[in-house]
Amino acid sequence: MEGIHGNKTFAKPEMEQKNREQKIKERDNILNSVNLNAGTDFPYLVLNVVDQNSVPRKPGFRVFHWHEDFQFIIVHRGKIEFDTIDTSVSLNVGEGVFINKNVVHRVRQNGPCHYHSILFPDYFLKFYFDFPGRGLVDSVITNDSLPFVVFQPSVLWQKEILERLRSLLELKTDSEFYAYEVMVQLTTIWLTLRKNLSLPAGESPHPLNVRMQQFLHYIALNYAQEISLEALAQSANVSKSECLRCFRVSLGTTPYQYLIEFRLARAGELLCSTDLPIGEISEEVGFHQVSHFGKCFKEKTGCTPKEYRKKKRTE
Repeated sequence: MEGIHGNKTFAKPEMEQKNREQKIKERDNILNSVNLNAGTDFPYLVLNVVDQNSVPRKPGFRVFHWHEDFQFIIVHRGKIEFDTIDTSVSLNVGEGVFINKNVVHRVRQNGPCHYHSILFPDYFLKFYFDFPGRGLVDSVITNDSLPFVVFQPSVLWQKEILERLRSLLELKTDSEFYAYEVMVQLTTIWLTLRKNLSLPAGESPHPLNVRMQQFLHYIALNYAQEISLEALAQSANVSKSECLRCFRVSLGTTPYQYLIEFRLARAGELLCSTDLPIGEISEEVGFHQVSHFGKCFKEKTGCTPKEYRKKKRTE
């Protein structure tokens, strides 16, 4: 079978494969589920990113991904580039963005910078099951014409949101009222956004966006296994040539190159957050030869997996 890796394929015993997949599921290891607090009683996550370092720690890879959560970003210093499949936006100091749920995107740093990223589930804003205001949330989630909203301090209501985002970040996490204060701020931010947001007419998403969402989702679920170009194309019910075209047009890369980047990003997370042996990490992310993993990792980061782990933990 023609594969993303070429003609060579690797087989693993069925039981060993199932055990490994179970381990991955148990660790919640799908890269796109980036909310580190998912599954807790308060799945609210704040990432503080200074240059290439993040607290909580995240690897320095920037692959296209999506969240099951809403996301706000605010830039404090420098500039970042925010990309979706078909749009690129520069965010400068004092600006921010709201990113809708399930929107494929990435954030790139343009030189030294400092920004915060805030993630939380949409049900935070729905209060209770029969809450009459649920439609003010669902109408945004289901609108494919609204992938994100940029906030600029020159617009009064957007300036108010930016100020409230900063206030949100200043809350004392050790306060007994912290969770309640977060909810009050988030709902106030959302209310301001919805009062001033004119929802674009619902349009059918572009076929390219739909296909790329399916391709990236398939890779996120199966990156640890051998993926053939044929199987990837079938995940979106298109030909292999159309699959290659979609990646070239939307991401400027190939499925193979994206898969390698995704696996390296996942490996970077495991190197930072676990004490797993490097050989086991190599296997878990889909590199069946440690030497090949080490070569690709060093080409990407400039250091070996062992050096990368030590460097990130020192930082």
